[in-house]
Amino acid sequence: MQISWTTFTVPKRFPLTISRGTTSLSNNVWVQIEADGIVGWGEAAPFSIGEHQQTTAEIVAILEELAPKLANILPWERQKIEHLYREYSVISAAQAAIDLAVWDWLGKKAKLPLWQLWGLDRSCIVPTSVTIGINPPEVARERVSAWLNLTQAKFFKVKLGNPLGIEADKAMLLAIIEALPPTASLSVDANGGWSVSDAIAMCTWLSQWDIKYVEQPLARGQEADLEALKKASALPIFADESCFTSQDIPKLADKVDGINIKVMKSGGLTEAIRMIHTAKACGLQIMFGCYSDSSLSNTAAAQLSSLADYLDLDSHLNLLDDPFVGATLQDGRLIPNDLPGLGVTVG
Repeated sequence: MQISWTTFTVPKRFPLTISRGTTSLSNNVWVQIEADGIVGWGEAAPFSIGEHQQTTAEIVAILEELAPKLANILPWERQKIEHLYREYSVISAAQAAIDLAVWDWLGKKAKLPLWQLWGLDRSCIVPTSVTIGINPPEVARERVSAWLNLTQAKFFKVKLGNPLGIEADKAMLLAIIEALPPTASLSVDANGGWSVSDAIAMCTWLSQWDIKYVEQPLARGQEADLEALKKASALPIFADESCFTSQDIPKLADKVDGINIKVMKSGGLTEAIRMIHTAKACGLQIMFGCYSDSSLSNTAAAQLSSLADYLDLDSHLNLLDDPFVGATLQDGRLIPNDLPGLGVTVG
C-alpha cells in the first residue's frame, strides 16, 4: 500500500485550559493509504502528558521512515503492520493514523460502515459530553451558555485541578452548576492536578452534587495512591493519563472504576478494541475521549461508541476549521453514518 500525508491546522473556538496549560490550536496530520484503487483515511493529533509528548514533527518523521516499509504490505496484513510498530518504536499517535486509515480501507473494501462490520447497535450510543476548561467563574458560566447554543448538550465535563487550588475549583464548579439546565449530567476531570489530600477532600465535597465520575484526580505516576483514594471516594474514579493501552488495565483494575480510551493514546481502533475487552473482563466501565481530534478521529471512535458507558468526543465541535464531516450530533449523541469505512468526507 502507498501512504501519503499532509498537515493541517485547526484553531479552537474556545481555548482549552487544563491543569497543565492552555491550547488554542493544533497541527494535525491527515494520512491516506491507497491500495487496489481504494483510499483509506486516518489522522494523528499531537498531545502532551507531562514529560510524555508526541509532536507533529515526530509523527511526520516516523511516517517518512515507515513509508517504504508499508509499500510492501497490504492493508489487511494487520499483524505485519503491528510488527512494524514494535520494530520501529512507533509513537501511538502515528500508529493511530495508520490504523484508522487501514480500518477505513477495510470498511470501504467490504462496502460497510465499521459499526455494521463489527455488528454493533447505534441505538446503544450514549450522549457525548462537552468540555468546559479552567476559567474564572463568570467565563465558565458563559461557556455553558455557548455550548448549549451550539449543541444543546446534555452532558458537561468540567476541567478542575486549577493551579490556584481547590477553592478556585469549587468556585468555578458552583458557577457552572448554577448555569446548567436541571436535566444536564456532569462529570469532572482534574487531569492529575490534585494532591492525594486535595483529591480526597474534593471527592468528598463533589459527592453532594450529582457528579457521574471523577477523571484522573492524581498525576500519572501516582497510580499506587489511587487505591486509597478509591476507598475514600463516594464517586467513581476513572483513569485517563494513567492508562494508554490494554497492558495498563490489569494494574489499575483494583484502583479505579473505569478507564478513558483515546485513539491517540491507544494507537488506533485495533488496540481500542483490545482495551474494551480487557476493561470489561476486569469489571471496569469504559469511556472514550479525545485530544484536539477532528471529525475524522472522533468519527472513528464513534464507530465503537455503542460499547462505551460514557463519551467525551467533543473536540471537533470546538474547532473552527474542521476540514472533515462524519458522525453527526443527534439529540446529544454522536452517531456514525451509513457510509462505508469510517464514513468521513471532506467538508
